[in-house]
Amino acid sequence: MAELIWINGELHEPGKAVVSVFDHGLMVGDGVFETIKATGGESFALTRHLDRLALSAKRMDLPEPDLGAIADGVRRCLDAAPKWPLGRIRITYTSGPGPLGSDRGSDGTTTVIIVGEQRPFPATADVTVVPWPRNERGALTGVKSTSYGDNAKALAYAKERGGAEAIFENLAGNLCEGTGSNIFIVTGGRLITPTLASGCLAGVTRALTLEWCGGEETDVPISALYEAEEAFLTSTTRDIQPIRAVGDTVLPQAPGPITLAAMKAFAERSAGDVDP
Repeated sequence: MAELIWINGELHEPGKAVVSVFDHGLMVGDGVFETIKATGGESFALTRHLDRLALSAKRMDLPEPDLGAIADGVRRCLDAAPKWPLGRIRITYTSGPGPLGSDRGSDGTTTVIIVGEQRPFPATADVTVVPWPRNERGALTGVKSTSYGDNAKALAYAKERGGAEAIFENLAGNLCEGTGSNIFIVTGGRLITPTLASGCLAGVTRALTLEWCGGEETDVPISALYEAEEAFLTSTTRDIQPIRAVGDTVLPQAPGPITLAAMKAFAERSAGDVDP
């Protein structure tokens, strides 16, 4: 449970933290967001996340967010919260109150910051490939948008079939991403992740994994996931999580040697620099 919630520069108790029912983040999903890991009351990779928030807002043609004020809001929320071993910071930025349609209003944007406890992810994950493709040419491609209906439906589909994460292919039939994660596979001894042109989100943990652990960006067919020697998910709150099975296909190793090396390198580098 969050201790205090930051809304447009002011802190509120959870029971008194409210936004307008006309806010377009609620009405039509017209907004962007970031999820940031916190360990012991300290945010991780905050600068990268705020930069991506600004980029998402720009791609949505939203006003430029005040990143300085948001960073201060994050610090104030963290100061008010318990020093959990693992926490989740959620920043939501919307176009603000608007009419009952897609037209935007003129009353200004809404920014909300919430800090809560995050439970650690299991040691491995089973994933399910869903039947709905990502549109790599869509208007929201590369945007961390609050329009998450397709992700919610896909994740429910995966969980009904025993998966902890849903995996999308794209319109070209290539491996893309999860609902809240990027994906890496090992094939022929090579560590591979889909290119951003595949339609996947430019994940912060994905970028750090490429920088710190090696690997290459290349497009592969969705079938390559089932044939992988190893595979893992990356995301802000899971870091690197090995994949045990894809549907009914159990992968040879979880984690395998390349995944283990990546996990070790990521843990060491992230422990040494909280804002890489």
